[in-house]
Amino acid sequence: MRSSLRSTLSFFALCASPLMACSAYAQEDAEKAVDGLRLPGLNNYAPASVDDALAIAQTGEVTLVAHLNEGGEDIPNGLVWRIFGTQQGADEKLPLVATARGGNTVFQLAPGSYLVHAAYGRAGVTKRITVGHEPMREDLFLDAGGLKLNAILPGGVRIPQNQLRFSIYEAGEDNIGDGTLILPDVEPGSIVRLNAGTYHVVAKYGGMNAVIRSDIRVEAGKLTEATVEHRAADLTMKLVRERGGEAIADTAWSVLTDTGEIVYETVSAYASMVLAEGDYTIVAKNRDRIYQRDFSVVPGRNQDVELLPTDLLDTRNQFPD
Repeated sequence: MRSSLRSTLSFFALCASPLMACSAYAQEDAEKAVDGLRLPGLNNYAPASVDDALAIAQTGEVTLVAHLNEGGEDIPNGLVWRIFGTQQGADEKLPLVATARGGNTVFQLAPGSYLVHAAYGRAGVTKRITVGHEPMREDLFLDAGGLKLNAILPGGVRIPQNQLRFSIYEAGEDNIGDGTLILPDVEPGSIVRLNAGTYHVVAKYGGMNAVIRSDIRVEAGKLTEATVEHRAADLTMKLVRERGGEAIADTAWSVLTDTGEIVYETVSAYASMVLAEGDYTIVAKNRDRIYQRDFSVVPGRNQDVELLPTDLLDTRNQFPD
């Protein structure tokens, strides 16, 4: 579609606020490198054994505390802690020694070296610690923040929440494609915890071509709120014998852009969809009759589009009695 037909992006708010009350998100750990060692993912570790010598040795008390950034308050909840041994087993995996959920956590560990991983939503950090017999405290700084996304139509019109979804990707350096997917199907208004950095966000309204892409920066210890404006509308199309009449069933629909690209096809009495701003052609086929109409999508103007007998390509074939 012409560049003038594309949806545009505008950010209305970008603010900082504490991130301590965010709801927890499931953690799907990627492998992390620490001093040349590979930290296994959640489903890729050697299970802890009650027969392990670490479990019966004299232990030391370790208090673990996580912060969003240096100088930030303790994270009170929503953390997932995992303690790994540093020596790989015969299966080339690091042994998982202990786990816990919540905020500040106390572990009893045998003296030795460990890798501590703290996960907070999609944010995470790994630190090597050395445990002795004396009680100790370790503070981990995630260098993380939060991202809250939403979208509106022109004039501040709200978009139905069930028609709006976001996907978050790693920001690529070459700007080709969307990059590596981090989190799909993010609901509007939800808070996603991420390591500080720049992310590529795709906002989709409906299931067709109303899509906005933009890079957004997440800052450590802050909540970044971004609201995008979709230039699109929700349309319902029907084939009728007269204006305001009943839709005729078993109609095959095709919607094409002004360049001839097909963006929607279905067979039903009604054809409902969200389309980006622009010019389109509707083609409806019922039995052996084909109807066609050109129309334009005005951002934020939801409407019913009717095809009438006057839209028949061959006017010698009218509706049957």
